Amino acid sequence: MGSNQRPSALRGLVATVAVLVVTLAAACSTPPPAGSIPGVEHGSVAVDGGTIHYTRTGSGPPLILLHGWPQTWWSWHKTMPELGRSHTVIALDLPGLGDSSAPTGGYNKASTARRVRQAVQRLGFQRVQILAHDIGGAVAYAYARDFPTEVTRLAVLESPLAGFGLDDLNSFTWHILFNATRAPIPEQLIDNDDVPTYLGMLFEGSLPPADREPYYRAYSDPADRTAGYEYYRAFAADAEDNRAHAVSKRLLMPVLAMGGQRSLGSTIAASFRPVAADVREVVAPDSAHFIPEENPRFLIDCARLFFGDLPAGTPPARPELAGCAR
Repeated sequence: MGSNQRPSALRGLVATVAVLVVTLAAACSTPPPAGSIPGVEHGSVAVDGGTIHYTRTGSGPPLILLHGWPQTWWSWHKTMPELGRSHTVIALDLPGLGDSSAPTGGYNKASTARRVRQAVQRLGFQRVQILAHDIGGAVAYAYARDFPTEVTRLAVLESPLAGFGLDDLNSFTWHILFNATRAPIPEQLIDNDDVPTYLGMLFEGSLPPADREPYYRAYSDPADRTAGYEYYRAFAADAEDNRAHAVSKRLLMPVLAMGGQRSLGSTIAASFRPVAADVREVVAPDSAHFIPEENPRFLIDCARLFFGDLPAGTPPARPELAGCAR
């Protein structure tokens, strides 16, 4: 019996070791999960109506990054590491989008800005600079307008304001009015299987198919899709709010207004001039709407000039960066 048990036990030990070796090898070769960047921490913070997911990297003066639709904080993944060399960079998921919980209401940009401010303050920051894209730019504007002593500089990308040019986009794109249609019409017309088709249309010519996948996954959640539509449904209220405060709450901090060369170009600066005293017009070359991913090098160079990473008076490296200089 003893001689038969020993080979059997040895075979069992060898098999166990083999399984462990394979498991360890797989663990070592497994790439990081989607949505991860080395050195970037993830967390969530409680705000009115739920929680906001944030990512954070770097050290230095705080720089808040706000994404647009149909994206998440991941839209900044090509710019965060380098911006983090001189800033504490915090990229948030807007309420209801990405990994942030969905509030039951308050998708107008002023209410959203208050929630974002709560998150920023609960992370320990009072005075910040903001870099924002698309709908994130509308939220950033409301933040800077309603809390002007807390925002020292504002940069907005491809974000015309409701009440000051946003409606003009309806002449060449239909998705704004579609998203703004009352519930549950968009919800019932776009289901999970339709997400790549619908969002793919918006990304066409800007992001290659592989780069779209994180956003397809994020918006495969019907709750995220509804939250996205609610931001659009609030545009009429945003327009009224923006026009009502354009003069009385005119922005006095520097505002960098950037459009893509193959997209909205100089119209972003034109949209912000009625509401801000110091608007710096910039057109991002070789880019359409999704500037942070289409031309991250240009955006990083511009941000370093505008947000003070380089000494005041530093000449821009090329003419397209002239509006970025302090």
